[in-house]
Amino acid sequence: MASGVVIFIVFALIVADVFMRLLGIPPWTYIAAIVEYGLLWFTMLAAPWLVRVKGHVFIDAITVMLPPGAQRVLAKVAYILCICTTLMMAYYTFGLLVEAISEGQIDTRGEDMMLWTLPLPLPFCFAMVAIEFIRYLIGIDSMYGSRTDAKESV
Repeated sequence: MASGVVIFIVFALIVADVFMRLLGIPPWTYIAAIVEYGLLWFTMLAAPWLVRVKGHVFIDAITVMLPPGAQRVLAKVAYILCICTTLMMAYYTFGLLVEAISEGQIDTRGEDMMLWTLPLPLPFCFAMVAIEFIRYLIGIDSMYGSRTDAKESV
C-alpha cells in the first residue's frame, strides 16, 4: 500500500514537471530529488511483500532437477544466505540512518533535504524481508512452493 502511494506521488511529480516545462514555468527544484528518493522508497517498501507472495526473482532451474530431499536442503541454505544478507543490510543501513540523523547531514543536490530521509525505510524493510525468509526457513511456507498468479505471467 505504502509503495503504491509513493509510486503515485512520483508519477504526479513527473507529470507536473513535464507540464510546467511545456508551459514555460520553471519547474520546482526539489522534484528530481524527491523522484530519486521515491524510486528507492517504493522499491524497498514493496520488497517484503514481494518475498511474501514469491514475486521476487529467483532461478529454480537447477533445483527442479534435484530429488525432493536435496531440494529442501538447498532451499534451507538459500534461506539462511538470504536471512544473513538482509540482516547485514538492515544493520548497515540502520547505521547510515543513525549517522545521518546524529550528524544532521544534508543532501544538497537539487534542493537541500535532510539526508536521513533517503535511508529511512531501508533498515526496517530489510528486517521485514529477513522475517519473510525466516518464515520460509522454519517451514511456515516454501519459496519453491506454489507461486501466486501475480508472478506467473505467460
